[in-house]
Amino acid sequence: MRSLQRFQPALLGLLFLGAWEVGVRLSGVATFILPPPSLVAARFAQAWGDGTMMRHLLPTVMEVTVGGLLGGLLGLLIGIGLGLSGAARRLASPYLVAAQSTPILALGPLLVLWFGPGATAKIAICALITLFPMAIATLVAVRDADRGLLELGRSIGASRIQSLLLIRLPSARSGIFAGARVAATLAVVGAIVGEWLGGSAGLGILVNLARGSLFDTPLLFAALVQIALLGAFAYTLVVAAERLSTRIQR
Repeated sequence: MRSLQRFQPALLGLLFLGAWEVGVRLSGVATFILPPPSLVAARFAQAWGDGTMMRHLLPTVMEVTVGGLLGGLLGLLIGIGLGLSGAARRLASPYLVAAQSTPILALGPLLVLWFGPGATAKIAICALITLFPMAIATLVAVRDADRGLLELGRSIGASRIQSLLLIRLPSARSGIFAGARVAATLAVVGAIVGEWLGGSAGLGILVNLARGSLFDTPLLFAALVQIALLGAFAYTLVVAAERLSTRIQR
């Protein structure tokens, strides 16, 4: 029974793809409106075979990696600082929430104006979109560390640094990684948004080309599949890092 449950998501996906394929074939919908999955898969393989997908994937991976790591690290440090200081938290939290509520699409054109249409603007967008969820998740996790352990640490004379490294951060690990999982997928969103605003290569550029000058809807769907795979891969890396940290902590 457990082995069957493990395959349920895959079976559901296959059923969805099968229904999509049959529905498109029977309804006679034009492929430029909604291509069947078989045509999308063939176009996906063709894009990899002729180098189109790799040429556009590599810039996006670079932007997601650099921007995501930069924003995640800054968010972690800000979250730790605000989690440790009640005064700083009360002062900065309203601005943090306001910044988080600002759509990245509204800031994107401004960042492109400042940094140009190159990789720097896209990295900045990735960093900004990942910083806030990481900072908020870390803030809450550090602030809500186990009070009993903190009292025990104070009773035996632990310094603030020792309490942070030995009590607060280990206690906050699951909350921090929860923020990192959200940030990892948002980094992909940030890269695509940045590429929509300008540039010459990237998965966002490929989407624009496929729906615009190329008018290639199967390629558009293939690019969307690749974006989804990249987001899933980034999420999986964070999950793997969390499992590794759990083994190390034990």
